[in-house]
Amino acid sequence: MQGVLSIQSHVSFGHAGNSSAVFPMQRMGLEVWPIHTVQFSNHTQYPQGWKGSVFSADDISDVVQGLSNIGALEKCQAVVTGYQGSAEQCNAVADAVSQTKLANPDALYICDPVMGSPEKGCIVASGVAEHLLTRLMPMADVIVPNQFELGQFVGMEINSLSDAVKACQKALTMGPKIVLVKHIYCVSDDKFSMMLAYEGQCYLAQRPQLDFERALVGAGDLISSVFTAGLVKGWHPTTAFKHCNEAVYGVVKQTKQADEWELQIIAAQDEFITPTESFDLIECD
Repeated sequence: MQGVLSIQSHVSFGHAGNSSAVFPMQRMGLEVWPIHTVQFSNHTQYPQGWKGSVFSADDISDVVQGLSNIGALEKCQAVVTGYQGSAEQCNAVADAVSQTKLANPDALYICDPVMGSPEKGCIVASGVAEHLLTRLMPMADVIVPNQFELGQFVGMEINSLSDAVKACQKALTMGPKIVLVKHIYCVSDDKFSMMLAYEGQCYLAQRPQLDFERALVGAGDLISSVFTAGLVKGWHPTTAFKHCNEAVYGVVKQTKQADEWELQIIAAQDEFITPTESFDLIECD
């Protein structure tokens, strides 16, 4: 039984981290083996707060070792990682990726380098960003940063589409083979923009920008998971990118129509198979 190892945060209520990532990959036909870096009652934007705890790095390593003991890592097609609760967890993740690739050299590593967004209530522990920049992102086959995280990785400010292209091309020289920028804020005010860089070529994907009274949480995790599923299914990166843009928009649109704050991943699950809207990719010079 082949599958995907997903090492991310987890919330009991709503959809963020593994709670946003696991089901979409399953709905697209993949077995998924989740390991939680934290377990919270709900995501951290709730004004009432949240309850829960951060798991230790040893907890992650123990589960990975257990999977290794039963031969699962040999069948692991990809490792996808998101929010890390401590610098020590980052080291455990790096070890898990190395262990997986030793068992299956064809396994992909997809890194969503969550570095924190205090204005959205997302705080990362001391040392996490540094470990992401210096260890996890360089060893990844695919990185899925936002505009800020990409700028941190390549050491440049991104203020235009041209900057984003240059940053993506630079990132491709630093280890990753594929870069998906899950949100480029500087390109447009009325469209949500993402960029894919692969084999030196950059592609822009855009969809309508839907405004919410409170910012959605978990959309980045959803982007990473749907794109990962496409790659694991053997799709060309541009095909996986286009599908990801359209499927995620379908979920966001249904969330807006339902006047909800939490992503309507279950209600909109058919979008992962057949998106209801189509958006062309734009090749960037």
